[in-house]
Amino acid sequence: MLSVGLLLLLGLIVMYAIGPQRANLLNYAYGSNYSDTFFFNKQLVSAIIAIVAFAACAVVPYTLFTEKYAKHAFLVGLSLCFLLVFVGAVLHLDIATDTNGAYRWFYLGSLGSFQPSELLKLGTLLFVSGFLGVRARQGNINSIQETLVPLAIALGVALFAVVVLQKDLGTGIALLAIVMTMLIASGMKWSILGKIVGSLVVVGMVFVISAPHRMERVMTFMQGDSNTSSVDENSYHIAQARIAIGSGGLFGLGIGKSVQSTGYLPEAINDSIFAIMGETFGFVGLLAILVLFSMLLLSLLRVASRLPDMGLRLLVVGVFGWVGSHVILNVAAMTGVAPLTGIPLPLLSYGGTSMLFIAAALGLAFQLSRYTSHKPIEEGVLSGQDSRSRRRLGRTRYASRGSV
Repeated sequence: MLSVGLLLLLGLIVMYAIGPQRANLLNYAYGSNYSDTFFFNKQLVSAIIAIVAFAACAVVPYTLFTEKYAKHAFLVGLSLCFLLVFVGAVLHLDIATDTNGAYRWFYLGSLGSFQPSELLKLGTLLFVSGFLGVRARQGNINSIQETLVPLAIALGVALFAVVVLQKDLGTGIALLAIVMTMLIASGMKWSILGKIVGSLVVVGMVFVISAPHRMERVMTFMQGDSNTSSVDENSYHIAQARIAIGSGGLFGLGIGKSVQSTGYLPEAINDSIFAIMGETFGFVGLLAILVLFSMLLLSLLRVASRLPDMGLRLLVVGVFGWVGSHVILNVAAMTGVAPLTGIPLPLLSYGGTSMLFIAAALGLAFQLSRYTSHKPIEEGVLSGQDSRSRRRLGRTRYASRGSV
């Protein structure tokens, strides 16, 4: 809760500082009429909704998510992704507008926008964790027919929807991170995991080669600093991000003194927020932000290691993969360690849909932390156990008064 609260607060502070610059830029470029506090107000509303989602998922019985509606969440998210492309590309309705050659958001007027792929991430988390949990209890986690084939079909359809139809490789990588972290934690044989990783590498190369804009990003990344003297349109984004981070120095320029957010750095309030924070807070500030994310991720691993039910353990591990993949990909892209993927920084970047569903997943993990044992549980103990038998494995951290 401390990590989530501090990250949300930090995001609001930065949005209050750079929101007026973003509004002035859009007003000048497109003739719009955004107020100086428009983006801060939207982020504040998104943060409040995210807190409500966190609280709701922390108190509503987890079985409602993990047993009753897990499959429904996955199917609804997947259906909305297909519907979005159909409405935009076939019906040409304004509710799904083409943005940079892709359809990724439902535009709901004054209510803002909704990105169905974020719901698909949550649905994938809930469905796959339950599916693998059942297979693990049955002893079929390494079965090709019982486990790998159904999982490959479900994940393949999801990747087709977001990577091919919506042209969103970043979301596809996040989905893979969620599933792969759960597969690793499920006890699957390393030989099988190696074959899966090899297959995914080949598929990833096909996705990159088949899309010119992805190839351009990869080639720009491969050039490294060799094109510093003549920055073209492909290397402009990462060059400006490096300028922002480098300009911050050790302690930053200070709140409200960002230069790159005035129009030099693309997506300053979204995908590039880490670079803006580097300019504002400096190296020390970025280090503090990474410490907060590390605290959050380590807390998730600690909870997962103490859950007696394999399905619940995999769910928390999946949340770890979800948040961790976003942090790693965003930070690596902004520092030039990896190609640009266009993925937001959790709880900090502007955008309500991503913040909503990540907060919901973290709230669910927070609820599950009440059902942990005092010590990490050995892998062998997990076989054949479910959450209802957790008292056989040791007293929970927060036992109710009636169970004392």
